[in-house]
Parts: sequence; C-alpha cells; structure tokens
Amino acid sequence: MEEKDRGALRKVLEEFLDEGLEQLILSNPADRKSLSRVRLRPVMLRGSLVFQAEEQRGVQAFHRNFTAGEAAAYVEEMLDGVMRQMELTHGKGTAHGLVSKKGKLTVKAKRKPAAGCSPAAEGGGTAPFRAVLSHNRKKKYVLEEGVPVPFLVDLGVMTESGQVVRSRYDKFRQINRFLEFIEDILPCLEKKRENTILDFGCGKSYLTFAMYYYLKELKGYPVRIIGLDLKKDVIARCNLLAEQYGYEQLRFYTGDIASYEGVDRVDMVVTLHACDTATDYALHKAVKWGARVILSVPCCQHELNGQIRSEVLEPVLGYGLLKERMAALLTDGIRAQMLERHGYQTQILEFIDMEHTPKNILIRAVKQEGMPKKDDRLDSLLEFLHVQPTLCRLFEEEGGQ
Repeated sequence: MEEKDRGALRKVLEEFLDEGLEQLILSNPADRKSLSRVRLRPVMLRGSLVFQAEEQRGVQAFHRNFTAGEAAAYVEEMLDGVMRQMELTHGKGTAHGLVSKKGKLTVKAKRKPAAGCSPAAEGGGTAPFRAVLSHNRKKKYVLEEGVPVPFLVDLGVMTESGQVVRSRYDKFRQINRFLEFIEDILPCLEKKRENTILDFGCGKSYLTFAMYYYLKELKGYPVRIIGLDLKKDVIARCNLLAEQYGYEQLRFYTGDIASYEGVDRVDMVVTLHACDTATDYALHKAVKWGARVILSVPCCQHELNGQIRSEVLEPVLGYGLLKERMAALLTDGIRAQMLERHGYQTQILEFIDMEHTPKNILIRAVKQEGMPKKDDRLDSLLEFLHVQPTLCRLFEEEGGQ
C-alpha cells in the first residue's frame, strides 16, 4: 500500500473511529481459507470505550478489543494484504475502501449534512445516530430476559416466568434490535401531544406490540398506533390481544397500503417486510403525510429484476441469481435516494445478522428542516439501468420530483 493511500485511510479512520461508529466491515479476503470477515464496533468495557473486532474464521468467531489508535492500525494492517474491502457506517456518514489487484487502496467518504432532528439520547438535540455500545448485548436488551412481558408470552416467545423459548430466541433478538432503532428516534417524537404511528403490513404484529409496550408502557410517550394488514383473521387476533392487555391506543384494521386514508397526520410510518412494491406505496404515503420518521424493512424486491437492461452490465446480469440480488440492492438504494430527495436524512442499516435472514436491510429516514437538494445522479442511474421504480413513478404522477 502506498503511503498516500495510508494517509487517506488514516484521515478517514481518525474522523470516524469514535462512539458514533455503527460498524466497520472488512471483507473480500485474499485467503478465504483463513479469515473470512471482520466486524468492528464500539463497546463500553468497564467504563471505557473500546473497539471490538469480531473475526470470522470458518464457523468460529474470535473477539479482540482495541483502543481507537490500535483499531486504526488494525484496519490499516488488514487492508494491506489481508482484506480487500472496507464498509464503514457512522452517524456522520459512510466510508468505503477498496483494494485493487495491484494493491492500490481507494478510500471514499460521504458525510451527512447537519441534521435538524437526528436520533440521539432522549431529550432531543442534533446528535448523530447512536451506536449501541453494550459489550454484552444480552445484558442490555430493551426487553430483558427473566422479566415476563404478556404479549411475548402469548405470542410464544417467552414462558410465563419470562424465560425466552429457545426456538424463538432469534425472534426475541429481532424484537430487541427493532426497539434499539425506536430508541434512537425518540428525540423525533413529542412528549406533549399524541404521536400517530402507522405500521403497514403488520402481520402477527410481534414488533407492533413491542413498539407500543416500549413507547407507551416503558417510556410514557402519548402514542396512537395503527396496524394495517390484509389478513382478516390475523387482524381479529391482534385486536383481541390488544384489548386483553388494555392497550387502548393500539388498534388493527384490515386494509391495503395503497388505498388507506384513515388518518390525516402521521408522525412515524413503519413498514416491515411489505412485499415488493407495497413498500413503495408505504414510503410514498409516509412522505405525503410528512412523517417525521420512516422505518422500513423491504421484502421481495422483484420489480427492477424485470426492468433492468444494460449492455455494460449484461455479462453479469446474465446470471439470474446475481441479477436478482443486484436488483434488490439497487431497489433499496434508489428508495433511500428518493427519500433523501424529499427531505429525509436516510440510512441503510443491518436489521439483524445475515445468518438469520437475508432480508435484513432496514431503511431509516428522518425528516429534516429546509429545502432538499435534488441530486441529478439518481436520474442518470435510472436512465442507465432503463428502470422506472414504482416509488419514482408515484412522485412523478403527482408532479413531484
């Protein structure tokens, strides 16, 4: 690695290696038989901030803790012949590093503009997205093991004594991970008035109940939460449980995302695993309502797979599996950019580990003050791919960007 490349990398690491780091992933190893992947994240260990590297070697994971300086040196060492790619996510922005076959390192950083309403500690402010700094997440779950939660017991996640059912532990982790995202956006919700939250495609509503329990019961926020789904029997069951728990401001309705007109004002829109273009309709609704927060976990992104045409990419698009995955990633990237275009500070985050489900991308968007800036590069990308995603079309039909 050339010295100027080292200097560029060090500059980025000095800026981003702090408590605001969400994660730093090192991948694409030179020797796949040895170290396959490294995930670096900040943790609090005995009251001090350290950076924990999780090294994946075969089926085993090994952990090492570093100071900020040691972590920077470790990343530099990894990119000097061990790993070829770096992906860094931080509340202030993102950074990417790529090592060429000749050993040249290219580092690019993208910084977020100053935010008017950014996830932070409860109490408001403009702090960047918070990193989860617990060394042992089991001790820091929002919903703790050993403390029975009625809806988790009825949904089969917990026993009556509060122990997590072994076969449902992944669901328990998913619920807590989702609540961490909710915790991050608390400064964007009001404490002095009722906040309306819509959950499109709520299904069995594990996360909807968790959201109500956390915001209303644990944090005392005045909320009204509406769950919407097409399955009448599931909706009936959810309403029965809500009444049983005394959750007066939690109601479920049968309905379609595209045609729902039950409210005039919405503070937060949640859409989890809404299939294919249903996510687009939900995002469009959220923007038109002026929702301050959007949390979306897309699912089954098929639309672009049937649209993409590119002579340049054809050698790769000829492989069906690769085309499907590229289409899914491009779909969510375009969605994120459309939200940026309409005034939202947007991040694409890992919802839960890939080992549990491939549908693990969460789009988190927070509405910002001021006029959004149009990025013409998105239009160039759409033209290059010969695609017209539903979300783009919906805004165009009403004369929007």
